[in-house]
Amino acid sequence: MRVKETVIRPFGNSAGVTIPKEMLEKYSLAKGDTVALRETPDGILITAYDADFAKTMEIAQEGAKRYRNAMRELSRR
Repeated sequence: MRVKETVIRPFGNSAGVTIPKEMLEKYSLAKGDTVALRETPDGILITAYDADFAKTMEIAQEGAKRYRNAMRELSRR
């Protein structure tokens, strides 16, 4: 895995990082694209945002909450 160093810069009330051009090209990202930030045991993972995946995960989480007791019973078998 290639590691690139970047700087966190102020951006209004938030902060942002710059992504090197070669990495933007490699991962088909462009200025203005939305990215997903995920916390991992090793730190923060930045990935291209996938609206279909995000919607699928939202539905899965709602189902897990709604059917929590049923899922618990099924996992015991």
